[in-house]
Amino acid sequence: MSAPKIILYTNRLCPWAHRAHIALKEIGLDYEEVTIDLNTPREPWYLEINPRGLVPTISYNGEIIPESGIVAQFLADAHQTHLLPPSTSPANALYRARLAFFVDSFFTKVVPHLFAGVRAANEAERDAAAEELVAAVVKEVEPLLADTEGKGPFFGGSDKLTLAEVQSGSFLLRLLSFAKPEHGLLSAKLTTLLEQTPRFKRWAEATAAHDSVNFIYDEKPVADKMRSKFAPAAKV
Repeated sequence: MSAPKIILYTNRLCPWAHRAHIALKEIGLDYEEVTIDLNTPREPWYLEINPRGLVPTISYNGEIIPESGIVAQFLADAHQTHLLPPSTSPANALYRARLAFFVDSFFTKVVPHLFAGVRAANEAERDAAAEELVAAVVKEVEPLLADTEGKGPFFGGSDKLTLAEVQSGSFLLRLLSFAKPEHGLLSAKLTTLLEQTPRFKRWAEATAAHDSVNFIYDEKPVADKMRSKFAPAAKV
């Protein structure tokens, strides 16, 4: 099978587009990268590719695939690796369903508190958002990582990345880095609060440390962009 011709339309500051970079690197696929300026109206040529004007979009052998979660899922299905088993047996189908639920739990129950912290106008609001974030992790995510005990740090106890980390990694990088004093986008208490969630903390730190996850992450520009977009009223 010949290598596919892939063009990735992206912006490296966008956490959603970052998902496609993680998938492509971990699978080991070559691609052409085209940066889309998210600060200006989209050029007509890009709207012809993706009428929504969002990133990421990939062209895969001429077929256009938009939306980050769909892109990552497609790449994992099209190129069978350790990221995701094929749904060729009930056991594999069950694993895929549990992984999808895990990712959904992280994004619907935890990530909203991350953005609430970034949008907070003062320290008290940031602290409250951090406490709510950790409470959500304790209730919704920590139990789903029980099978990492004594095993690998990634979803299901894997010692390699899975699709769960592909989908979540860019947000974990932000969760862990935005609480640093030099950024002040999240509560300074968050790091200590995460000690209440040892499985999640181990998973998040291992994911953020992985080269396929962090290789495009430029922390300061990302934090500055997040501040300008979501926290115009924040006082740090």
